[in-house]
Amino acid sequence: MSIETVRAWFGTHAPDVTIIETTQPTATVTQAAEVHGVRPGQICKTLSFKLTDDSAILIVMAGDARLDNKKFKTQFGCKAKMLNAEEVVHFTGHPVGGVCPFGLPVPLTVYADHSLREYDTVLPAAGSANSAVRLTPARLAELTNAQWLDVTTQPV
Repeated sequence: MSIETVRAWFGTHAPDVTIIETTQPTATVTQAAEVHGVRPGQICKTLSFKLTDDSAILIVMAGDARLDNKKFKTQFGCKAKMLNAEEVVHFTGHPVGGVCPFGLPVPLTVYADHSLREYDTVLPAAGSANSAVRLTPARLAELTNAQWLDVTTQPV
């Protein structure tokens, strides 16, 4: 189980972090924000992309931010191409809806978008559609060795 992989990962790398599991639906950013009592931007989206060399990367961004395709192309030299559901599981070990930068079966480069810095705490998923962890953006970046970048725009 993906959540068990994440639980084991936190047990080794950050035993002080508790995985929050909910019984209420958290399939959308809006639902997750309601369930956790936070603003939508605090719910992290972890998006997975394939680069031109067929490597995969993860970008963690605020839940209310949108990918800016022009910024992505400037940063990576190619158009943004998201992994399909099968590729997501292959590269991350997590199902769509539970994708997170923790407990990955193989190391992937993780990026943290600047949109996360607007918040004191953020909640990325923890390997399932109804799990999350509460961290500061700095701790998220530290635990995942994430590089900071700017590839999003905020909604109007």
